[in-house]
Amino acid sequence: MKLLLDTCVWGGARTVLQSAGHDVVWTGAWAEDPGDEQILAYAHAENRVLVMLDKDFGELAVVRGQQHSGIIRLVDISVTRQGDVCVWLLNKYAAELEKRAIITVDDTRVRI
Repeated sequence: MKLLLDTCVWGGARTVLQSAGHDVVWTGAWAEDPGDEQILAYAHAENRVLVMLDKDFGELAVVRGQQHSGIIRLVDISVTRQGDVCVWLLNKYAAELEKRAIITVDDTRVRI
């Protein structure tokens, strides 16, 4: 699956996800941060699921109606587990993400 990891996501998650066969871009490697609206637009234009930690992108998609290609929000997931949690989510919920689902995950539940 094609993914875009927001800057706040641990950069090491990119390696974990790439090792699992995913096409991953991490905004932390970009020269500058273009802002949330542009990041979400880039993810949509590239047909990438956006992985992030905060609510900002979900609000852009739900409240403002900005188009997206799926969103995963990691809530209180330790940095060293972020990649593994994403791999698990992608394996379990690929069909939902292909339909542009917004998924929130924490240590006790998954909400779609």
